[in-house]
Amino acid sequence: MLTRNTSDVIVVGAGVVGAACAYYAARAGLTVTVLDRGPVAGGTTGAGEGNLLVSDKEPGPELELALLSLELWRELADGLPDRIEYEPKGGLVIASDQAGLAALRDFATRQGGAGVTAHEIPADRLHDLEPHLTSGLAGGFHYPQDAQVMPALAAAHLLRSGGGRIRPHLGEEVTEVITGASGEVRGVRTVNGEFHAPYVVNAAGTWGGELARRAGVELPVLPRRGFVLVTEPLPRVVRHKVYAADYIADVASGSAALQTSPVVEGTPAGPVLIGASRERVGFDRTLSTEALRRLAAGATALFPVLAGVRVMRTYAGFRPYLPDHLPAIGPDPRVPGLLHACGHEGAGIGLAPATGLLIARWLIHGQLPMNTEPFRPERFDPVP
Repeated sequence: MLTRNTSDVIVVGAGVVGAACAYYAARAGLTVTVLDRGPVAGGTTGAGEGNLLVSDKEPGPELELALLSLELWRELADGLPDRIEYEPKGGLVIASDQAGLAALRDFATRQGGAGVTAHEIPADRLHDLEPHLTSGLAGGFHYPQDAQVMPALAAAHLLRSGGGRIRPHLGEEVTEVITGASGEVRGVRTVNGEFHAPYVVNAAGTWGGELARRAGVELPVLPRRGFVLVTEPLPRVVRHKVYAADYIADVASGSAALQTSPVVEGTPAGPVLIGASRERVGFDRTLSTEALRRLAAGATALFPVLAGVRVMRTYAGFRPYLPDHLPAIGPDPRVPGLLHACGHEGAGIGLAPATGLLIARWLIHGQLPMNTEPFRPERFDPVP
C-alpha cells in the first residue's frame, strides 16, 4: 500500500516527461511518488507549444523514439478523449528557393526509409493547405504524422490516470538523493522530509543536471532559452504547424548564440503561436526585444495576414539541452537505482510517452521496445 513516504519509485519532476514515467510505471503495477518543487507543468512543459513532431528529425535514434511516441500519443488520446486537445493536424515545411526545396526533398527521402510519411507540395498547391501563406515560395513538404497536444493538460491527466498508484507532492524540492552503504538509491530528502524508494527517476528537465549532481554524478544538461508569441484568438488562419526549412538546422545546431526561424501554428482555442528562438544564456528570463522582433518578422513574412493581428502575450521557456542533442534515458550504472529521463531539449512533449514506457520497462525488468544504447546517461563520462 502506498504511504506518504514510501513507494516503489520516486519520480522527480511533474512535467510531461515525469508524468509519463509515473503513468507507465503505475500501469505496470508500481506505486509512484512524484515530487516537484513547483506545480504540475511548471517548468519547460508549461512553456511548450505541445508539438509531436517527426518532420524535424533526422533518421536515427531520436526519430525512432518519436515514431514510438506518436503511436502512444494516439492511444492516450483515445483513452483521454477531449482532455489533452490532441490534434493530428500535420506539419508543413516550406522552402523559399529551389536549393532549399532540393534539400528538403533529400531529407524527406531519407526519413521515408525510417518510416516517416512526407508528401512534396509544389508551389502552386501550397495554398490548398494554407490559404493565407505568402506567395513566391518554391514549395514544401507535408508531414501528416505531425500532431499537437496541450502539454499542461496532458501532464495533469497522465498524473490523474494512475489508478490511485500515483501520489504527487508539489512544492517539494529535492535537496539530496539518499544512498545506502553500497551507493544504491534509498530515496530522496526534500526541504520537508524524506521519501523512500529503491528507485529514483530524474525527470527534472532543465534542472536534470543539478539533480544528477545531488546524486553524485555528472550529466551536462544546460538550459536553452526560447520565446513564444501568442496572438489574440482568431478564426483558423493557420491550419498546420508551418515552419521554414532552416528550423531543422537550428534544432540540430549547438550554437549558444541567438537563432530564430519562423514557426507558426494555430490552436483549437484560436490564438496563433509563433516561434522559434534558441539561445544559451543560462536561466536568464530577461525579455529579448531582438528575439521577439525576429519572431514577429518571420511570422508575418510567412503569413502576411498576421501583420495586423495583436500579440496578447509572450513567454520564455528553457529547453533541457544535452551536447549531442539526444536525451538521457535509462538506468545510471554509476548509482544503482538512479534512472534518468531528461535532456529532451525542445522535443520532450513529443517524446514523453516513449520515454515513460522505457523507464517503466526498466523498472519491472521488462522487454524494451527499441535499442536504447544511444540514450545511455553515462555516455558523457571521459574515456579512460
